[in-house]
Amino acid sequence: MGLKRGHRANPFEWIVERAIFLIATSAILMVFLIFLFVAREALPVFLGQTNSSLVQEVLPVAKMDTLSPAELQKYLGLTPKQFRELDRDAIQALMEVKLEGASELTKDKDAAVNTTQWRYMLLPHQWSDYDHPVFIWQPVSQIHKYNIIPLAIGSLKLTLVALLFSVPIALGAAIYVSQLAGNRARELLKPAIELLAGIPSVVLGFFSLIVLASFFQNLLGYQVRLNSFVAGIALGLAVIPVVFSIAEDALSSVPRSYTQAALALGSSRWQTAWQIVLPAALPGVFAAVVLGFGRAIGETMVVLMASGNASIVSWNIFDSTRSVTATIAAELAETVFGGHHYRILFMLGTLLFAVTFLSNLAANRIIRGLKSKMEGKR
Repeated sequence: MGLKRGHRANPFEWIVERAIFLIATSAILMVFLIFLFVAREALPVFLGQTNSSLVQEVLPVAKMDTLSPAELQKYLGLTPKQFRELDRDAIQALMEVKLEGASELTKDKDAAVNTTQWRYMLLPHQWSDYDHPVFIWQPVSQIHKYNIIPLAIGSLKLTLVALLFSVPIALGAAIYVSQLAGNRARELLKPAIELLAGIPSVVLGFFSLIVLASFFQNLLGYQVRLNSFVAGIALGLAVIPVVFSIAEDALSSVPRSYTQAALALGSSRWQTAWQIVLPAALPGVFAAVVLGFGRAIGETMVVLMASGNASIVSWNIFDSTRSVTATIAAELAETVFGGHHYRILFMLGTLLFAVTFLSNLAANRIIRGLKSKMEGKR
């Protein structure tokens, strides 16, 4: 009698395997659908189909009867329900108001600028009330300005400050816990550091807003209380447990024979950890730093509460700044659904996803190269 195979041999095991497969597939599909939704909302911006110009084509009231109801609704910017509730006199009054408003806007040359074009979002422009070209994010003014360079600089500046603060501390702690600490100290320190990952980011933001901002201002004497430095330090506190956890696992995975051989040759424990174990665990350590970068650049609440939220172009870490994530969180609820400001925010989300994805992809290639080099495959 032949052996039964597949689901006939063990139906319960087969069902569990299928369930795990479906759960994993569903998770991947959900991530894909989220990105698809965000990209769909941002697509008109990427294709140049949005127009923020205040000076639009204005039709005389006499042409009202030549337009279909759908054309009138679109021209007046009304929803179908709003349009159905208006009578002929109300529609005529709205057309007259739009005609009068257009005649006033033509006095400002910037009113005809479509600020959702890429040249206005990436390059400096000299607006009518400025004496030189500037990078400016100002979506609440009469002339909407959507230059994303101040936001990109703010995100990058905050991330660099956070990594410069957190990576040395996290790696030092990982080396000590995995290579130098005794068993008792390791059992206490590792869970204590990893416990930091459970602190909500809003708590870290509140702590930086109330405590860190005043402490560092009194200590260093800078003028602006909420700035990139304060937000970067608070952001670093959120990054430390991520980098520590991955780096400590990588360092602990290095074969004990490496350590024993180095100690047998007369190296100290510190020399062994720094010159033998750390280079051998370099791919894992690099992966930890990349994950820390992703954690830092995608953080919202800490930077929203502690950075000052000033969208200015400055590399001074003691100036206030504004990140991409904070901008999305602060402004999305106040935008008109389907409007150009709404589309621009989704475009920022798409760019943020692309930066994170490409950085992880590049890091993955670098990690593979380091592993191949360490294993002597090339």
